Amino acid sequence: MANARARRTVRLSRALGLALTPKAEKYMERRPYGPGQHGRARKKQDSDYAVRLREKQRLRAQYGIREVQMLNAFKEAKRLGGQTGDNLLALLESRLDALVLRAGFARTIQQARQLVVHRHILVNGQRVDRPSFKVQPGQLIHVHEKSEKMVPFQMAAAGEHATVLPAAPAYLDVKLEALQATYLRAPERAEIPVTCEENLVVEYYAR
Repeated sequence: MANARARRTVRLSRALGLALTPKAEKYMERRPYGPGQHGRARKKQDSDYAVRLREKQRLRAQYGIREVQMLNAFKEAKRLGGQTGDNLLALLESRLDALVLRAGFARTIQQARQLVVHRHILVNGQRVDRPSFKVQPGQLIHVHEKSEKMVPFQMAAAGEHATVLPAAPAYLDVKLEALQATYLRAPERAEIPVTCEENLVVEYYAR
């Protein structure tokens, strides 16, 4: 099942032109073209709608969220005022699963979600099993004491994910050996390690 999921992720990465996992990145280095028998063929120019749709799909895939979750995040971002695109990314980045990934506790967003769902992650000492939980500035994200001896967390504490993940962003104060991270503040757009032209996503939902 894990292998099938990995293959689907690689295929989606190739379709979107964006490596969603370290494994997908290695695969795409060898095959830098889309999946299927027509993957190498020259593609006709996409319509404006297709460009916006693909950008929305790329953003969704990087956070591993459903369409309804994305739409709800957009609506909240629009209500906040200011730059809707910046708001949208900041809201997505404050999700617990995203911050577990940024802290280096997990190797992929899928693994981060599993760690949360399986109740290995605490926020200010309380178990949270909802990946979509919105972390507030000042809150401490940490691994449950009974889970610290598990192999995935031992690997994380040893910094073994550092070779495949970006450095922890400035809005997180990470103590990796202790498997702890404090969410200091809302991120600036330039600090968020996602590949996205968020204005196209906004235009897609505003159509």
